[in-house]
Amino acid sequence: MEVITLTLGEKLKSLREQRGWTQSQAAERLGISSQVVSNYERDYRSPDKETLSRIAKVYNCSLDWLLGVVDNPERTDDPSPPIKKDKPIQGLAFIDGGVEELDEEEMDYLMESLELFRRMKERKAKEREGK
Repeated sequence: MEVITLTLGEKLKSLREQRGWTQSQAAERLGISSQVVSNYERDYRSPDKETLSRIAKVYNCSLDWLLGVVDNPERTDDPSPPIKKDKPIQGLAFIDGGVEELDEEEMDYLMESLELFRRMKERKAKEREGK
C-alpha cells in the first residue's frame, strides 16, 4: 500500500480551502501578501520559522504536521489558555449581546482578527521607530 505524503504547499492550500478562504483572505490573516501565500502553496517558497508558527496558529493545526513529523493535523499542545466565554473579554463590551453569545467559529474569527490587529499595530510602531 502506497502512502501519499502531501507537500507543505498542498497542506497549506487544503487548509485554506477547507476554511473557504481566498488566498487574499489567508494572506490578510497571516500578515503576508497573497503572492507569498501563492508561492507557499505552489512550493515555490517555504515560510520561515516565525511565519510557519503563525500559519499553524491561524489554521489551528499542528506545526509538527505541517513539517511532516506527524500524520495528524490536529493540535495537541496549545500553549494559550482557553477563552472563558462566561466572562466578557476586557475591551470587547462593544459587541452587541456580549461575548457569551458568540459561537466557537465566531470567537475564533474574532481572536484571529485581534491577533492581526496586534501584529499590524506592532509593525506600524516598528516603522515609526525606524523613521
